[in-house]
Amino acid sequence: MKAVQVVGYDEKLRMTDVPEPEVTGPHDVLVRIGGAGVCRTDLHIIEGQWAEKSGVTLPYTIGHENAGWVQAVGSAVTNVAEGDKVIVHPLITCGLCPACRRGDDVHCENSQFPGIDTAGGYAQVLKTSARSVVKLDDSLEPADVAALADAGLTAYHAAAKASRRLHPGDKCVVIGAGGLGHIGIQVLKAMTAAELIVVDRNADAVKLAESIGADHGVVADGGHVAAVQELTGGHGAEVVVDFVGEGGATRDGVAMLRRAGDYHVVGYGENINIPTIDVISTEINFIGNLVGSYTDLCELMVLAAQDKVKLHTTKYSLDNFQQALDDLDGGRIRGRAILVP
Repeated sequence: MKAVQVVGYDEKLRMTDVPEPEVTGPHDVLVRIGGAGVCRTDLHIIEGQWAEKSGVTLPYTIGHENAGWVQAVGSAVTNVAEGDKVIVHPLITCGLCPACRRGDDVHCENSQFPGIDTAGGYAQVLKTSARSVVKLDDSLEPADVAALADAGLTAYHAAAKASRRLHPGDKCVVIGAGGLGHIGIQVLKAMTAAELIVVDRNADAVKLAESIGADHGVVADGGHVAAVQELTGGHGAEVVVDFVGEGGATRDGVAMLRRAGDYHVVGYGENINIPTIDVISTEINFIGNLVGSYTDLCELMVLAAQDKVKLHTTKYSLDNFQQALDDLDGGRIRGRAILVP
């Protein structure tokens, strides 16, 4: 089958022919890919940022946002059958460790992460497990929702945590209205009555944010911190959800946070530099967010089926993978890029 692989760090990906995966275990599920999301993490993988952490052996197939149709199942699989439309949770988990037993499977002690440390979905067929597949509502198509498997799941996980802190009348700043941010905005709008203020460098992204539920859009043009302070009455926001995490976003984001506020880190790429005395004197909280659980993905699919969360996508053929990566790297994608085999 065709697969797009990392053959060397800081080298272009290569399309190649690899053996199609086979069912070897009772809980295996093979998914014929209908859509694979192109994520900024894929760019970081190519740059080598994940090389030491993942320990993967090159070459290998990337792609961790996947949806499609069940092609084959192991003998013990009962939750899906051949032909079912599914979205794939990004982790293959054991179900037996303490984290899995608590339902916190994103921290599974024995997990595999297709596209990060094992073969992913920039291919025609992906091997995963029964614990990782969620059946799609009839109204949803794999190519339209594939990026919800990771970008959407990560955004949902962060937004759901943030919403537990937010009350009517509170202010929530969302930094970044791109691939993750535009999903997070919709989730926050569906889950909280807080006032949403979206900040992005790109004026078109701000317009998109306003069209999908943001109460205020602010272009990050140098005066954005002051603009947010004005919108929050000079106090700052109760919650900041940062989907950027680089290029000075954390510096500006902390300046938009009120006393005892929560700062949710989702995007990454730079350090958070703040004097510890400022942390304790204002009692601000920094909260990390990593993907989301299987239950999170099930809940997100409910919102998608209810038409409360929509992905804005640009679709590319699998053969055109390099153009998709170049467009993402060049900031030309509004929403998410999807590869379709």
